[in-house]
Amino acid sequence: MSENLDMIYLFGFSGLTGTQLQRLLPILKSQIKKNTKLGLVLIHDGVIGITTKGKIQKEMEELLSLDVVLFAMRSDMKARGIALKYIHDKIKSIEYDDLIDVIDATPKVISWM
Repeated sequence: MSENLDMIYLFGFSGLTGTQLQRLLPILKSQIKKNTKLGLVLIHDGVIGITTKGKIQKEMEELLSLDVVLFAMRSDMKARGIALKYIHDKIKSIEYDDLIDVIDATPKVISWM
């Protein structure tokens, strides 16, 4: 699973309960302007709010519109009752082995947890 990313973020906060995603978005936009190829892995509670069933929050819609490769951990979705068939098409569901491959292939990893 090679994405040839310059940088990947691990994001573990629910967008429904805090402002972490709102604070991360300007940073991502700034890096995109510098032509940095970004990835973001939604882990733990970060997977909350990615389902197409129901309303998607404003910050998540904004994230989905950015030129960022988005991943979500299957085990975290399963633990929170999120069915794979209901996640947004732009989000790639991955297992831990895939996460290790992505991290190994990416020179810079930033934990936002």
